[in-house]
Amino acid sequence: MTLVLTRGDLEAVLAVEDCLDALREGFRAARDVPVAGRRVRTDLPFPGTATALMPGLLPGVEAYTVKVNAKFPGARPALRGVICLHSGRDGELLALLDSATVTAWRTGLAAALGTHALARPGSTLGVVGAGAQAELTVRGLAALRGTGAPVVHDTDGERAARFAARHGGRVVVSAPEVAAAADAVLLATWSREPLLRLADTRPGQHFTSLGADEPGKQELAADLLEAALLVVDDRELAANMGALAATGLPASAADTVLGEVLRGGHPGRRRVEERSVYAPVGLPWQDLALAWLAYRHAERDGVGQRVDLLA
Repeated sequence: MTLVLTRGDLEAVLAVEDCLDALREGFRAARDVPVAGRRVRTDLPFPGTATALMPGLLPGVEAYTVKVNAKFPGARPALRGVICLHSGRDGELLALLDSATVTAWRTGLAAALGTHALARPGSTLGVVGAGAQAELTVRGLAALRGTGAPVVHDTDGERAARFAARHGGRVVVSAPEVAAAADAVLLATWSREPLLRLADTRPGQHFTSLGADEPGKQELAADLLEAALLVVDDRELAANMGALAATGLPASAADTVLGEVLRGGHPGRRRVEERSVYAPVGLPWQDLALAWLAYRHAERDGVGQRVDLLA
């Protein structure tokens, strides 16, 4: 029997603190996985792209994930798909999970971990792109350090206003205005050209860029990436399809990966006046970390619907 978990089911069994713990441990342990995860992406003859992440593996978990997403920027929601959670013993399909929900949670909360690790204590927060991933980042930061009232910009003014109202913040009209007002800036957009350049920033600021996760997407200009302490989740992926690819910078331009910072192998920010950037692409093991957590909690609580796909 396969457990089907919808968005409502997932939101019923996932808790921010538990997910942060699972992702933190994943970042520390993922380097010991003997099989490298792969991210496969293709254009479609429709106004969107298809992406698959596989296999999601972590030490100590006898299961793996395969995720298939459709990304259609003009649709609402713009990302739709499924995560397949398989037994590592015999390949049984343990669960089918809504990938839009899991992706928002793992991306947003991993961004919260990266921002917390690199931004100066007491940093005020700015948000560019007021979608589901930004929502989870703010929730994660609230659990890790508190955020205060964010400054928010989105191309959809009504969405920005709703986001700001939920978090007691205020709306501004551009990404540079966000950078002028905030010490730490989160960008989670579909932009295909830089929203911020070095001249828009000041020493000591931190930037987390979530939008550059496939070829052609870009949120931060090359001069800002080169001037900052640059942390990614995977150097080669960042150079092939992430923030480095969009600017033509090589994998060596990244100073370190977040796993090394969280393991204590890299100090992260060294000086108060240093700029820092966290620019992840998103890795298959992150899907497993939260899918496995959701599956176990759903089994415990009797959440979800069971189907027999072999009937």
